[in-house]
Amino acid sequence: MSAAAPAARRVLAQARFETGTLLRNGEQLLVAVLLPCAALLALASTSLPSLGTGRRIDLAVPGVLALCVISSAFTAQAIAAGFDRRYGVLRLLGVSPLGRAGLLGAKGLAVLAVEALQLVVIGGLGLALGWHPVWAGFLWGAVFAVAGSWAFVALALLLAGTLRAEGVLAVANLLWVALLALGGVIVPRSQLPVGLCHLAAVLPSGALGDGLRAAFVHGRLSGVPLLVLLAWALAATVLASRTFRWSD
Repeated sequence: MSAAAPAARRVLAQARFETGTLLRNGEQLLVAVLLPCAALLALASTSLPSLGTGRRIDLAVPGVLALCVISSAFTAQAIAAGFDRRYGVLRLLGVSPLGRAGLLGAKGLAVLAVEALQLVVIGGLGLALGWHPVWAGFLWGAVFAVAGSWAFVALALLLAGTLRAEGVLAVANLLWVALLALGGVIVPRSQLPVGLCHLAAVLPSGALGDGLRAAFVHGRLSGVPLLVLLAWALAATVLASRTFRWSD
């Protein structure tokens, strides 16, 4: 009997499979790439909604990148994990040589791979539309992308591990729309009504949007939003680890 492949190779193989699955899924590709591109084009060609002071395209691109992180790390992962749990895929992979930790690691790598593709697409479109990022801010932008991915993947698993697949599908899409409209993602918190501004400040969506705008517009690391993201990531990870069910 042949031995199982090394752990790193198993994780990378599963990550490639997860990435391909996400990119081949028409609905998820729509949410991950086409809708963010459409949002950026709409923001660049109109004056509404207000994005605050500064060049409009410079404010729009970080917000759309934040939307990309939420789409890939939360919406796509929640739906995929919810239906994988329903059909017994998670249970089978969890007892395979890959293991539960390897499966979760592969999902994380797949999210980062899709986000890298989104950065290339949205960044290229933004540059074509006149985006002038502070290039030194890409380091801080990467920090927020990783922290945001952690927080939203953990929230996706918390959702997918507790609700039935149909419920996950409905709730994940509703939350995506709600965060897009009111969560400080594309529209900065400063442009929201006072009550929503304060609410968005403590949401992971608002923290991610604030952090990416600070990175790409001003080239600095925004400490408070990073702490908010890390708090959500830790809390969601702990809750998901205690409540996640690997099969229905």
